[in-house]
Amino acid sequence: MVGGYDATYAAWRADPEGWWSARAAAIDWEVPPRAAFDPTLGVYGRWFPGGRLNTCFNALDRHVAAGLGDRPALIWDSAMTGRVETLSYARLTDRVARLAGALAARGVARGDRVIVYMPMVPEAVIAMLACARLGAIHSVVFGGFAAAELASRIADAQPKAIVSASCGLEPGRIVPYKPLLDAAIALSPHKPAFCLVLQRPERVCDLAPGRDEDLRAAEDAAEPHPCVPVEATDPLYILYTSGTTGRPKGIVRDNGGHAVALANSMAMLYGVGAGDVFWAASDVGWVVGHSYIVYGPLLAGCTTIVYEGKPVGTPDAGAFWRVCAQHGVKAMFTAPTAIRAIKREDPEGRLMACHDLGRLEALFLAGERCDPDTVLWAETLLRRPVIDHWWQTETGWAITGNFRGLGLFPTRPGSGGKPSPGYDLRVLDEAGREVPRGTIGDLVVKLPLPPSCLPTLWNNDQGFRDAYLSRHPGHYTTADAGMIDEDGYVWVMSRTDDIINVAGHRLSTGAMEEVLAAHPDVAECAVVGVKDALKGQVPLGLVVLKAGVAKDEKTLEAELVAMVRERIGPVAAFRTARVVPRLPKTRSGKVLRATIRRIADGQDYTVPPTIDDPASLEEIKGVVAPAGSPLRAPGP
Repeated sequence: MVGGYDATYAAWRADPEGWWSARAAAIDWEVPPRAAFDPTLGVYGRWFPGGRLNTCFNALDRHVAAGLGDRPALIWDSAMTGRVETLSYARLTDRVARLAGALAARGVARGDRVIVYMPMVPEAVIAMLACARLGAIHSVVFGGFAAAELASRIADAQPKAIVSASCGLEPGRIVPYKPLLDAAIALSPHKPAFCLVLQRPERVCDLAPGRDEDLRAAEDAAEPHPCVPVEATDPLYILYTSGTTGRPKGIVRDNGGHAVALANSMAMLYGVGAGDVFWAASDVGWVVGHSYIVYGPLLAGCTTIVYEGKPVGTPDAGAFWRVCAQHGVKAMFTAPTAIRAIKREDPEGRLMACHDLGRLEALFLAGERCDPDTVLWAETLLRRPVIDHWWQTETGWAITGNFRGLGLFPTRPGSGGKPSPGYDLRVLDEAGREVPRGTIGDLVVKLPLPPSCLPTLWNNDQGFRDAYLSRHPGHYTTADAGMIDEDGYVWVMSRTDDIINVAGHRLSTGAMEEVLAAHPDVAECAVVGVKDALKGQVPLGLVVLKAGVAKDEKTLEAELVAMVRERIGPVAAFRTARVVPRLPKTRSGKVLRATIRRIADGQDYTVPPTIDDPASLEEIKGVVAPAGSPLRAPGP
């Protein structure tokens, strides 16, 4: 790219629509858009109206047509099975086209929804791209979610089909997926017409007659299906994130803006292009997996890595460096949690030194704010840029970062960098007034949001307005608090709501509270996220017992932990529940979660003027933060 960060950002500010129109030239269009942006469409406007394209064609077919079919597209590296498998662009295109044919033969068409509930295997990526090929809308659900969570997504998305697997693999255990899938379908009022199930040899499952079919057999028997052009404003996928109302929020991603923004980000932000190996060490169930395991790298003609393993324990804390060395990774993207886990196991970097990282040029971190110590540790041992950047499920790509394609500016550990071209980032106070540089407030984006950001929630325009646009009219509220310093660096300090960030996974405390409240001995409860050196945050449950209940607290805690694990899944990392005599509340009955969180984190706090009884805070203080007692329970 021509020009440094300042010049590029200024060029976007001077002519946003012209700037994005130029980036849209990197995408192959069946019909070019009539405009870059139309402010009269949708909730706040829509990008590239009138344009027609197919995302799968842009990710696969056009590279094959350009004579690059033999280039590696996807490397599956399974530390769990010891297998490594490489699919060329030509082979991946053929498999995707055949699975699209299998879905189409069973009635899936443009606009239909397909839920993908898969482990980290090539078929997860193939299923997503097959949906995109048909113009169907995929909704990937993380394989670790329990049946109730999957059921709520089936009920909301109403899929025609579900693509799943017999099992997932975790260190030391096999996780059967099929019983969870069967239970979720039983719980949901909506039933899919059919399911395609990948039979993994580690745990073959029974197939329900009349509903389930073997995925590979269906794929092998199908005729390849061509790409179906769709409107740029048609949905590509729905990705559910935790909501505070009990109903999961279905983040919608459109086809046109998504393709343009992600293709641009690969060169501008990550500094990679066609032929480079890019690795996002995440899961396809999360937004990072959607954007930077699947779509971004393939749109750019890169080789992407699908890794089935952990940062430590498969087999050791050198696993990530082994993958980078073995496959020639140029740029890597993971969560700070993963680097903290590696640092804990290999503080001197001895395992890192065993691998040739000569082709690795940069490490990118996102998912939660990375503490400066971890950034400096990684920079010192890797002797390469370590770039913390900030973005959200809702945005689909970075709000802030540092930009290898524009020439890196100096990093500041603890900061997420500077705003990406496309984002007019502001810091507002509670009254909606912009605050001075260096002052903490609500981080917001002045509308319109750039391409690839959510245009709305699935079937819920009003919910989108209420959740993101109502607090500061004319702005998208990120629900993060932070500041912009005098030099334009952005510092994300904390969440402003009760969604907690566990190892980069945004989880609702409200959903956990619903589980705790269902226990027969619990009268009321609250869940807050408290700081954790490894995961960023972990949930802490506080419960008030029903009158007359006398129960051993450890027994109760074990029961509550098991309930959360069953209903939400182990991803919640819920391990600590404590009995309190009462919850501190305002006079209107609102639980003072933010104050509880500050007490649990050992931070200074002020007694809110609206509190019903100040003595209730002293009671909480004695329970959640006893001197010298860590909140995090022992164990992995």
